Amino acid sequence: MPSAKPLRLASVNVNGVRAAFRKGMGEWLAGRDVDILAMQEVRASTEDLQGLLGEEWDILHDPATAKGRAGVAIASRNRASIHRVELGATEFDSAGRWLEADYEVGDRVVTVVSAYVHSGEAGTPKQVEKFKFLDAMAERMPRLAEHSELAVIVGDLNVGHRTLDIRNWKGNVKRAGFLPEERAYFDRFLGAEGDDAYNAGAGFGWVDLGRRFAGEVDGPYTWWSQRGKAFDTDTGWRIDYQLATPALAETAVSYAIDRADAWDARWSDHAPVVVDYAI
Repeated sequence: MPSAKPLRLASVNVNGVRAAFRKGMGEWLAGRDVDILAMQEVRASTEDLQGLLGEEWDILHDPATAKGRAGVAIASRNRASIHRVELGATEFDSAGRWLEADYEVGDRVVTVVSAYVHSGEAGTPKQVEKFKFLDAMAERMPRLAEHSELAVIVGDLNVGHRTLDIRNWKGNVKRAGFLPEERAYFDRFLGAEGDDAYNAGAGFGWVDLGRRFAGEVDGPYTWWSQRGKAFDTDTGWRIDYQLATPALAETAVSYAIDRADAWDARWSDHAPVVVDYAI
């Protein structure tokens, strides 16, 4: 990827990439000048991805163990120098949920992770699996920062960290996605709400670029339920992130959520998160 212009990194939960392309994802991508595209909930084969994106894209894909479920991918204009998919202990199944890749950008190396955290369900085995994944993620993040000072974890992390991140937060404090135990992980990653060093060196020191660019405002949201009028009334959740190491965060020059103009113009229930990095 050329270093003359900022590196444009887009991330989106596509909610099934074949369906997304049928609904207009290809037109969005053609007009967005993306250098690296991270996808979650791909639910397709590598051959499907290549056929949809075209031969000009180099594709890394980690499908889920169960066919037709989850799946993460990273597509890029240049080939990755190395990629990894292991997360946590060997007996922990993270297939289709964590994909790391190193890319040469000018004379620097940028490490990109496409992550898809479990949605969970409070009080069920699904929530136990989600906590296992968040534990493994917390263990990996410091080592990832040691591996590369220019690293970013992007994707559907399925947790709204702060009350600003969910429109109806009071009604969701006992639901997966906004449980205090889940949000505590993000306190470790970024610092807690009210901490003077929140998002500026607290916790593991990673930076939530969405909050850095938006400031202390409600949202902006990245996911809306398909039920009711959630999209029309902007009753959403901000659960899709770009979490960067401090050195990479300092290079970020723009941040955007590509929210569709109308409910029937959406090609996923998530909106892409697009960041430009001047590396």
